[in-house]
Parts: sequence; structure tokens; C-alpha cells
Amino acid sequence: MIARVAESALLRLSSQFPVIGITGPRQSGKSTLTKAVFPNKRYVSFDDRNMRELASSNPSDFIAAFPDGAIIDEAQKVPEIFDALKLHVDNVDFTPGKFILTGSSQFRLKQNMTDSMAGRVAFLKLLPFSVREFKDADILPDNPYELIFEGQYPPLHDPDKHYIPDDWYESYIDTCLDLDVRDQINAQNLSTFRKFVQICALYSGQLLSMDSIARDVGISAPTVKKWLSILETSFIIHFLEPDTNNLGKSIVKTPKLYFVDSGLLCHLLRLDSREDLLLSRHKGNVVETFAVAELLKHRMNQGKKANLTFYRDKYGFEVDTIADWKHTFAIEIKSSNAPEARLAANTKKYLVQRGDPDAKNAVFYLGDVTMSINGTAYVAWKDWGEFLQ
Repeated sequence: MIARVAESALLRLSSQFPVIGITGPRQSGKSTLTKAVFPNKRYVSFDDRNMRELASSNPSDFIAAFPDGAIIDEAQKVPEIFDALKLHVDNVDFTPGKFILTGSSQFRLKQNMTDSMAGRVAFLKLLPFSVREFKDADILPDNPYELIFEGQYPPLHDPDKHYIPDDWYESYIDTCLDLDVRDQINAQNLSTFRKFVQICALYSGQLLSMDSIARDVGISAPTVKKWLSILETSFIIHFLEPDTNNLGKSIVKTPKLYFVDSGLLCHLLRLDSREDLLLSRHKGNVVETFAVAELLKHRMNQGKKANLTFYRDKYGFEVDTIADWKHTFAIEIKSSNAPEARLAANTKKYLVQRGDPDAKNAVFYLGDVTMSINGTAYVAWKDWGEFLQ
């Protein structure tokens, strides 16, 4: 099994809070992680209809049946369990890490847990494998486009399984439609929703334009907003909000849209091979999507908020990503494999405008060597996500 970086954060949080909620996209490895970290805990899945009916009919007795705690998978499917869990936690001796709840619906799981157990619960988001995890397992390919095209969902990298990515992603989309979308939209709109997801792929790495998406799909802007929310809470997409930092009123106020996995993105863009990706007009946006996802994983694997934005003014001056972490990093993301000085121009200009003496700049590129040139860090793709601390 490929070791998960998030294990340390999970152990840290479970040493403090009685209940831990783990969210993330379907097939990101949530159940595998919890079973590996807590091998002695009972495991229950509410994908099992019998378990769902048993828990919903008498939630208090169901929770009481696990005096040593348990891992409850897809917990959001039985909303009645959360009030019972709160009463149980409040009425027994304080035991950190007693119940670990997982779920693929971020909104439902988090809403139920925060409503019922404020102050008693901590959350961890688990995304698909990171580059660092592939490096640690010594299975990182030499060619970045191999990983960018294939994607990083765990089942695609299981040596005991032999999925063809195109087939797996098609099944994955069908599963998401059936389990995460069907009960949130009119069933007659499912085919339109599939088209909507396909159109959204064209906008990954770009400013969100709900009017353009609405026109391309043939739906209203309010419907686009609602459906984008479904994709976001299902961890299919992520938004970067614009960075201000008091640099003036001429900034763009529209967020940028990114898919969470570059392999799924390539599938939706109908790219059939790495060669297609290399020749595609979408190559730059796919590489940028891959880089932003690595930054997200780096933060979420530590149990921290992303704190990622971007900067763009109305004149078109842009910095791809601003990471406001221990230090602020202005980051440009390039599909070039050479550390050219001109690639750092925008980040250097941004640092001058910002006037923060502790802020730094970096260029993420597809070369193999991480180096510093004239004060700018040129970060090789194998180090994305773990270089910035």
C-alpha cells in the first residue's frame, strides 16, 4: 500500500478530538487510510443497506454498541446518527479519536457534524495521491506527462487492479452521477449535467464565466451556480478566489476554476494519449491544474486550509497562484522544461507591488532540477507541493 502523507495529520487530530470527519472525493482512499491508521477499530459502512436501516431505526443504541468507538464510512447517509453521537460523546469519558467518520459528500457530512458537534470534531480532507507519495513509494514516472495524463486516483495505481484510465473515468463519472448528483437535480437533467461537466473541463485553469458556461450548455446562470456547487462539494472541482492584499481596486473579482485531478480533466477533454495532451491547446491549463492540485494536497494532507489565491488586475497582469502560508509565495506555473529568467517576471513585479519583505517568488516548471536563480526558486515538477513550507 502507498503510504499517505495525511496519516500524521490524522494521528495529530485524533489525539485531541473525540470525533474526526474525513471527507474527499470518491475513491481517494479514505477508508483505506482509516483502516490502516486504526486497525483495531470496528468498521461499519452505511453503503450497506442493512446497517443504514439499523442505525436510522435506533441511532442511540447503534452508537452504544461500539463502546471502543468505530470507523463509520459514508456516515452522511444516516443523518440521525449525528445527534446520537453528540449525546454519546457528551455523556461518556472524554476519549480522543473514538469515532472516525468518513464520507464523499463534504457538504452533508460537514453540515451534520458541525451542527451537532461543534467543538467536538475536527476535519481532514483527503485528495487523490500526491507526487510526494509516489516519490516516497519509488513509483514516480520519469515523464511528468505520464502522471498528468493518467491522474492520481488510487485505484488506477493499485498493482492488483488493471484499470484502463479511460474506462475507469467513464465509470467514475457514472458513479458520481448516480450517487452524488441524482438526488440533487431533476432526473431528466442528468444528460445535461454530464454535458455541463464536459464544458466545465474547458474552463479549468481559467476565470470562471457562468454566463459562458450557461450559454454553452443551454441552461440558466443560477442553474450553473447550483451545479458548480455540486461539483465542488463532490471534490471534482476547486475554486481559487482572487487575492487583494490592498493592491488597489482594479483587481479582477472572479474566481478561477480548477479540476482536482488532471487525469479526470484529460478524460473530459477527450484526450486519448500523452501525445494528444502535448499537442493540445489545453496543455498549459492542464499543467496548471496539476500544479494547483499538488498545492492543495500539500495543505490538506497537513489538516490545514488551502490559503491559495491568484492575482489578476483589469489590465491583464496576473500571477497564477499566491500561497499565503508561513511565508507568502507568488507562483508562476509553466509547462516549460527550462528555467528561463523571463518566466519569473510577473512574480517579481507582484512582490514589488506587495511590498512584503518576507514574501518570496517561485516558478513551477517541468524540469528535473530545483534551483535558485537571482532570488527566484525554479521548482522541478517532482518537488511541487512539498517545496513551499
